[in-house]
Amino acid sequence: MAASARRRRVVPAGETVKVRIGLGLAQLPFADAHTFWRFVERCEASDLDSLWQTDRLVSAVPQLEPMSVMAALAGATERLKFGMNVTVVSFRDPLVLAKECATIDFLSGGRLLPAFGVGPAIAPEWAATNRPYAGSGRRADEALEIMARLWSGERLTFTGEHYRYAGARIAPLPVQRPLPLWIGGSSPASIRRTARLGTGWLAGPQSPEQVGPVIAAIRDASAAAGRPIDPDHYGVTVPFRFGSPDEPLVQAVATQLAQRNQGTDPARHVAVGGAAQILDRLDEFRAGGASKFVLLPIAARDAEVVDQTERLIGEVLPVAHGPDGHGWRNRPVAE
Repeated sequence: MAASARRRRVVPAGETVKVRIGLGLAQLPFADAHTFWRFVERCEASDLDSLWQTDRLVSAVPQLEPMSVMAALAGATERLKFGMNVTVVSFRDPLVLAKECATIDFLSGGRLLPAFGVGPAIAPEWAATNRPYAGSGRRADEALEIMARLWSGERLTFTGEHYRYAGARIAPLPVQRPLPLWIGGSSPASIRRTARLGTGWLAGPQSPEQVGPVIAAIRDASAAAGRPIDPDHYGVTVPFRFGSPDEPLVQAVATQLAQRNQGTDPARHVAVGGAAQILDRLDEFRAGGASKFVLLPIAARDAEVVDQTERLIGEVLPVAHGPDGHGWRNRPVAE
């Protein structure tokens, strides 16, 4: 359905939710480290809010380990925030992961945006590390509770089904108090996990029709749990390309995402076209309650990644972030 044919609303003038756009790298598109760091320098000099790394420990294609990258970014940048999209907690020891996050947040002056998930059943790490996927949700729940308590400065004694610690404590503590704890996943268990433990939610590459109901469910569940999540803390991952939906690369990415998301319309999982079409797609997510975006460039080579990023910086960010820091709040929003 064309954007002009959809019902539209206007964000109220008193809207306080800030729209922020970060850039994500699902793989390492650069031929060498020098090119990567030049790219980071360009992002630092722009109005991009953040950089995000996909967490893959086992991969046939080059992918950087996110905790190592963020530690390096802490020293290489001064403004950019950075996060992982999303780290699978069951692949790591929660005490070590909590210590890594605290260290990175300390060294960066409070710029870490940690996001965690259970991981999909198809992830190759389960077989490669001889870890069972069964029970991974319960392991994640324990790990997230452990990390949150360690970040608060608690001297932790914990006896659970999967983890046991006696007198565990970390220092220095994160600069951010509390350290954000964003959670990914759209299952009922993920919704309950976010409501009980999370401070925010980050969707994977899904359609606006899928994201909106999950945000509504998390709002209800977190309110019922007595810890409502800040309306500013709902995000979504969106693959984008300045180009045509008919390009083979776009078709391949969109089809793959649709197959992962139960056969939904491939075109609804990506934002493709010119700046107006990309903003229209983000508007649809905004109508469902999202205000934070991790945009993944659909690009085959490092030169394409740089070109797509430059156009995002020059054509989308000035509109999305806006001069008042609250995005294009008077722009009609698709419903």
